[in-house]
Amino acid sequence: MNATEILDRLIGFPSVVGTPNDRIIAWIRDYAERCSAMVRVLPGPEGDRANLFITVGPNHVPGYILSGHMDVVPALEPTWTSDPFRLRADGDLLFGRGTSDMKGFLAAALAALPAIADMPLARPVHFAFSYDEEAGCRGAPHLIRRLPELCAKPIGAIIGEPSGLRAVRAHKGKAAARVEICGRSGHSSRPDQGLNAIHAFACVLLAAIRTGEALQGSRLDPSFEPPYSSLQVGTVSGGQAVNIIPDFLTAEIEARAVTGVTPTDLLEPVRLAAVALEQRGFQTRWELVSSYPALSLAADAPLARLMEELTADETLPAVSYGTEAGLYQAAGIDAIICGPGDIARAHRADEFIRVDELTACQMMIERLAETLRS
Repeated sequence: MNATEILDRLIGFPSVVGTPNDRIIAWIRDYAERCSAMVRVLPGPEGDRANLFITVGPNHVPGYILSGHMDVVPALEPTWTSDPFRLRADGDLLFGRGTSDMKGFLAAALAALPAIADMPLARPVHFAFSYDEEAGCRGAPHLIRRLPELCAKPIGAIIGEPSGLRAVRAHKGKAAARVEICGRSGHSSRPDQGLNAIHAFACVLLAAIRTGEALQGSRLDPSFEPPYSSLQVGTVSGGQAVNIIPDFLTAEIEARAVTGVTPTDLLEPVRLAAVALEQRGFQTRWELVSSYPALSLAADAPLARLMEELTADETLPAVSYGTEAGLYQAAGIDAIICGPGDIARAHRADEFIRVDELTACQMMIERLAETLRS
């Protein structure tokens, strides 16, 4: 199967983040085993979804990981012009949810698999496909923790997020939290008898706004756009009706941190503001929903130089979006971002990738394998 045919099959699996992924796992496993690859399905603690680890070549010596995620964001945008879970071709353009982010990379890697399997490899190529990346990289940590039992410590990891096939050496870290505030309900004509959770949240919101503003003048890294860490409240939900004192509110807060800053630390002023509400009779709950570290790979690192040879292009210093690359680096494995497509096409209606982008990515992966031949 060529990359377009494989992508057609992958898009047909609506592997939306947070949902079971057994169907896409089964198809990829069957395909890889027919290529004589070693396949391990690694169930996650959720019980209904899993990571996938595929090896070609000797796994007792260091090799390279090709990392991608099988999940996609929901396709709820009303402006889709075709079924988002059926690949639609229009000339050189291939439309569908996940074409760029990032089933295009998976398709290119799997299209290269038969050729790689036919090579006499002295070092292995591993395919590490994760789940729930779109929920804050929830699946990859479980896979990474099991690497010592799966293979020799890898030389490096290539994370195939859409980058125009330009290798990228850095991204920000991220942490997201959910806060719940419980007050006391009642009729709005007697506010003295209730505890208004929405009004109480104003203190938490103010802490978030002030923290975000302060970050603009704190530690700067000109590699990023913007060059500073950031914090925002992304969702707020609470209240039943205008004449009922709202007794419950939930909100989600996100922090993105430049290199050298711990993302969870940025959330601490907001958490303390929420905890302080308990002194006024409210009950609060703070939950860290997701967290992953920043990526920072030196320009002269062997992996960066290898990618320049494979792509015939200079590496880019940084991107603003986050990936699983920081998790691999935190585990002591050099990591870099390089994949087909454009992040600007992701998470929007009529997401697409070009056929020539798939072909170029497949060729890059096959060139990587050529460097590992006996």
